[in-house]
This record gives sequence, C-alpha cells and structure tokens, in this order.
Amino acid sequence: MLILTAKDIEQFYTMKDAISADKEALKIYTKGNCDVPLRINFDMQKGQCLFMPAHIQGSDIVGIKIVSVFPDNPKLGKPSVPAQVLMLDPQTGEVCGMLDGTFVTQLRTGAVQGAATDLLARKDASRAVLIGTGGQAISQLEAMLTVRSLTDVAIFDIDTQKAKQFTNDMKQQFSNFSTNLYFSQNLDQDIGQADIITSVTTSKVVTFNGNKVKPGTHINGVGAYTPEMHEIPENIVEKANIRVLDTKAGVFAEAGDIIDPIQQKLVSKDDFFELGDLVQAPALCRQNDEQITLFKTVGTAVLDVYIGYDIYLKAKEKGIGTYL
Repeated sequence: MLILTAKDIEQFYTMKDAISADKEALKIYTKGNCDVPLRINFDMQKGQCLFMPAHIQGSDIVGIKIVSVFPDNPKLGKPSVPAQVLMLDPQTGEVCGMLDGTFVTQLRTGAVQGAATDLLARKDASRAVLIGTGGQAISQLEAMLTVRSLTDVAIFDIDTQKAKQFTNDMKQQFSNFSTNLYFSQNLDQDIGQADIITSVTTSKVVTFNGNKVKPGTHINGVGAYTPEMHEIPENIVEKANIRVLDTKAGVFAEAGDIIDPIQQKLVSKDDFFELGDLVQAPALCRQNDEQITLFKTVGTAVLDVYIGYDIYLKAKEKGIGTYL
C-alpha cells in the first residue's frame, strides 16, 4: 500500500491537474457512469465519523473517503477534522493507496470551483473577490488565480484580523502570480467591481449584497452545505442567466441557498445544469459578456475517488510516497 502525505502530493500534483481531473469526474457523474451511495454517518460520544464511497464504472476505480469530526482533538494536538482517502486496486480489490484526505478535499474543492470559473467566467475577467478565509480558502484562491489572469483579488472575512493575516500570507505564497491581493475594507465596492466572486463560508446569512453585482459577473457558492446555510443571495439565484451545480442530487438535498429559492418558486429545478453538462456541451456555457453566471457545489465522493486515483497513479510513476 502506498502512503501519500500532503507534502508528497504537493511535490508533483498541480491545481491544473486537479481542475482537469474534476472536470472529467463530473462528466462521468452526469453521464451516469458511476455509483455514489449516500454517505454513512456515525454519531459517536466525542464526534462523528463519515464514510463516503464511490465506484467509477468501466475503469473500476473504487475508493472511500473517511472523515471524522472530533472537536476536542486540538486539545490532544490533533486536527479536529482528520480525513483519509483509501483507494482499491481494480485488479485485486486490495487497498493500494492511502492519501491525506484533508489535503485531497481542499484540492478537489478548490479545483471544482476552478473548473466552473474556467467554463463560466468571462475570458477577460481581471478582478475577483474571495469571501471567507477558513481552511478551504487557500485552494479557492489558487484555483481562481490558475484559470484567469487576475490583476486584483479583494479578500474579506468577518474576522478582520484573520482576513488581514490571511492576505499577508497569501501575498507570499502566491507571489509567482502577478496579482494584487488586498484586504477588502469596502466589500460593497469590491463586489460592484468584481468579475468573479467566490464565497467559501458556512454562513447562515448571505455574505454579500446581490444588488451590487454587475452584469457579466460569475459567482461561486462553495462553503454552505446544509439546508440552514445561505451564503448566496436569493436575488442572485433568481436573476442568474446560467445556473450550474456540481451535482443536482447533492445541492437540491443539502444547499439552503438553492433549496429556499426553489421552495419560494423564484426558480425551478429545471433551471439548473450540472457542471458535467457543460464539460460535455461547451455551448451551454456563457454566450455573452453581460450574463451573470452562478455555480454551487456541496461536494461528492466521485471527486475524491477520481482525483485520488489520479494522484495515486502519478505518484507510482514518479516513485513518490512510502510503501507499507
């Protein structure tokens, strides 16, 4: 069995690789060529354990992500949300790889936004806003920088000090991009200038003013993943010209910022595409520079498993990782 840490994966697997893999994974999902059972959730005395399997037909790629949520772990010097992705050998059924699941989750979640932004944002998009500076924010920023040549990115968080520190850290981490990263002191103004908006929060209230969004903007809703969470304004869901989801089944069941506008009859389920539809039929993407486009993701195990196996194969080729 090959063990791959986050540092191992960072050596050879790029955001561009991940974006390409996510596009292929969601195309497979939309075509119905995979099996993705509902995740299994066990409540335990000190936390929760979640099991998220997937099977990709034809290639017989099978894997499972195991995620635990144990809030008291930091007292023990351990992460509160440990995760691993296990891959099975298609020829023998044996566990052949174990990957750092926290890193894989961050990578594939950033990449799925990057895939949507690549397919939907204006080609000349130059200004972006990132709302939220939590654990997913770094990969979200990297994905936007990867798919568009951005001149400016405004970074906002309700925790001002956290946002300022994150901005300073990202200036160093992404100094290879010729992009001005700055802390947003006037979110309404930055939203009004933005070509791309990415919100990655677990907020139960909207994170920006939808009335400030200009024509031609692309919006990503990445963080909110329960019926109680609402980071995307309802008027944006209503007036968006193109509405895209990672998976209809997941978003319609879990994402409050999409569920509520449907229940209020502002939009219907028929008004949405899956990202896999756009990968298969690029004509469904943006048709002009005035359209407002929206992407919402809650995640799916097919992303973890497809990208996990892609990482595993590339690591074997390059001789990276540790064998047990």
